[in-house]
Amino acid sequence: MSHLSVPPSSLPWSGDSVPLMLAPMQGLTNPALRTLFARWVRPDVLFTEFMRVAPGETAKRLSATDLREIAPAELGIPLVVQLIGHGTAALVAAARLARQAGAAHLNLNLGCPFGRMTSGLTGGGMLRRPELLQELLPALRAEIRGGFSVKIRCGYDDPAQIFSLLPLFESSGVDFLVLHPRTVLQEYDGTADHAVTARVVRQTSLPVIANGDIRTTADAERVLEMTGAAGLMLGRGAIADPLLFQRVRGVAPSAPERAERAAMLRHYLTELLPLYRERFCGEQQVLGKLKSVLAVMDDATFARQVKKLQKCRSLQQFAELVRELD
Repeated sequence: MSHLSVPPSSLPWSGDSVPLMLAPMQGLTNPALRTLFARWVRPDVLFTEFMRVAPGETAKRLSATDLREIAPAELGIPLVVQLIGHGTAALVAAARLARQAGAAHLNLNLGCPFGRMTSGLTGGGMLRRPELLQELLPALRAEIRGGFSVKIRCGYDDPAQIFSLLPLFESSGVDFLVLHPRTVLQEYDGTADHAVTARVVRQTSLPVIANGDIRTTADAERVLEMTGAAGLMLGRGAIADPLLFQRVRGVAPSAPERAERAAMLRHYLTELLPLYRERFCGEQQVLGKLKSVLAVMDDATFARQVKKLQKCRSLQQFAELVRELD
């Protein structure tokens, strides 16, 4: 993992490009997986998993583990540090710690549907009290020296809520938005309504990154064409198929043959195994992390093989089955 210096700027990508970003996915896009993606498919922007901001009276707003992970870039790719928490004082203090630890870009999570289940209004739960953002966002902007972005659902229970927030995002100095057009209460049910994304793009001067249900090259092309978004954030589709980045760029087949897909899976899981061994402790924890990646794979062609991998009880058995993928 590289801690290269990247000059702070408002956007973590070149303004004349259409960036493809790897989504922050809790429990999945850990530093080991990001390292593999950075070496292999080179997303234009990487995000940390969300870093929990400790509430109450404490100087330790971020964990020591999170602070060690903070950097302006990983392997030369801009890294956005995502914070989740509640309370202006706590979040501003965490932003200060992140900046001091080397963060060049910070993102506020206003979208996680599971944050609403914790104490306090965190993640998507913050959209239940949008008036609190009027103090929080300008305060964060005053603390953050580099890029400042927001990842957000289109609303808590009303998909039109996002439109009432756009003027605040603009006046607060937010640099760009990542929009997942489901409500918080929807969680991952239904489909992402990118007609909402298109309306947001038309109604704001901020760059909008489209996120949600982009699993194929056709999905990516459709979303970009219908929304006019500045870029795309790829989540489950990319975890299932890392070469989605290259497929969208036109440098890998958009509809790979079975043999090509099998070769991708062998490479993916073979390369991920030693990275997970290095990061995680114990065979069962490593197996659990590998199986969490398999859980998002929905390629019917390899459903039987993936099911067998999910039942493995040892890393030796897992590695043997990966070698047999064809």
